[in-house]
Amino acid sequence: MLLFGVMMSDSIILNELINDNALVALETEKYGKLKVTLVEPKNEEFPEYSVDIKGIPKNALVIKIDAFPAPNAIFKNSKGECKRADFAIITDELIILIELKSGKGNNLAIIQQLKGAQAVIDYCRVMVKNFWNESNFLDINQYEYRFVSIKCIGLNKKPVFQRESQKIMICQKKC
Repeated sequence: MLLFGVMMSDSIILNELINDNALVALETEKYGKLKVTLVEPKNEEFPEYSVDIKGIPKNALVIKIDAFPAPNAIFKNSKGECKRADFAIITDELIILIELKSGKGNNLAIIQQLKGAQAVIDYCRVMVKNFWNESNFLDINQYEYRFVSIKCIGLNKKPVFQRESQKIMICQKKC
């Protein structure tokens, strides 16, 4: 879509497309660095828990993917097609899909949730293509996908290493 003769960026379109209640705000830390706190509400089994991700780019958009309703009225869910992961972080180059688990979680179910989150992103891509006439929106040739499962949340975390180039903290803990 042209905006003052310039193509609209994906982040501008996403901000126009996604409801504010499905977005997670970035927070400013010391020295102007940005972080996001991903919160998973409590349920029957586990209390509310959260994960902080630091070093988020300023133009990143964090979407609560599980705010997208499960399409149970249409699909039978025989292959897990109604599942969705919890969050997506979209930057200029990456689409990071994140599933949070308090316990160990079932790997097959987590994979289905991550695939479901990718399907929500694909749905957004098609909606923008059809309604904004923006055929290059979230072009799969322009973005790399990362699929992340964070398990055993709530137990003591111990940093293992940090990649300086990507500013991603990887934690190891036993369930």
